[in-house]
Amino acid sequence: MRRVRYESTGGPLFLEEAPVPEPGPGEVLVRTEAVGVTLPVVRKVTEAAEPIPLGGEIAGEVAAVGEGVTRFRAGERVTGLCFGHGYADYAVLHEAMASPVPGTASAVDAVALVRSGLVALGALDAARPEPGEAALITAAASGVGHLAVQLAKARGCAGRVVGAVSDPAKADFVGALGAAEVVTYGRDDWGGPFGYVLDAVGGDLLTPAVAALAPGGRLVAYSSGGGTIQAYDLLVGGKSVIGFQTARIARGKPELFEQWRQELWRLFAEGTLKPVVHGEFGLAEAAAAHRVIESRSNLGKVVLRP
Repeated sequence: MRRVRYESTGGPLFLEEAPVPEPGPGEVLVRTEAVGVTLPVVRKVTEAAEPIPLGGEIAGEVAAVGEGVTRFRAGERVTGLCFGHGYADYAVLHEAMASPVPGTASAVDAVALVRSGLVALGALDAARPEPGEAALITAAASGVGHLAVQLAKARGCAGRVVGAVSDPAKADFVGALGAAEVVTYGRDDWGGPFGYVLDAVGGDLLTPAVAALAPGGRLVAYSSGGGTIQAYDLLVGGKSVIGFQTARIARGKPELFEQWRQELWRLFAEGTLKPVVHGEFGLAEAAAAHRVIESRSNLGKVVLRP
């Protein structure tokens, strides 16, 4: 089979031939049809001290199951988070991280919707929205952000949703998702105050995001971008910061995780939630897909199609 690999930090991505992996106990082998490209994986390629397997969300058909697997059989379609080599013709998923793909959805729909949707929905729940509050969503044109804008509207979780983006050229796209206003990061006034902010950027953006909160407001941070917040900025106005990570919910509250999955597919089937795919790339074009994410030029999800 083919898979994408690199040999040194920041080094070029290349295709290589590799054996088809064998599923271990509790694992399923998936013939990969779509792979979601994420900012955390792109960052690890350029920042991690040692090369890592290129993983992430995958979707496809179960080719084989390992010992002890009871939820899936060969021939069924699944999606989930791969912690090994996911940029490949075949990839391994742990059974607990896999979920079925409805017959009406494509593999591209699945990788654009499920993982990014779980992050968006989980961050929204973590914010504990109160009726009528205004919401700010950063990286609003991203794979997660464009779903978060739609989910905040669909759930009635905000009296007004404002999307924040890096480039004014993204304003029309985010406005079409339902945002009442779109602002760029360089502005002094983001249209607040906001009851809560869902932040996928981090870094230098954290300070103005906290400043944009109303008294008692909550910043939900789910970015891999790091950053520092001054305690005094929180004390003034009784603001708070909440860190959100989907893996913790998947391990500790699997029933809630499954409820979120079902809600995402229900909203998708109703046409209320519409994942947008910025572009589809072949495995040999993985480096080009990474460049789209690095340049922050994507409108929606970037997908590899083995």
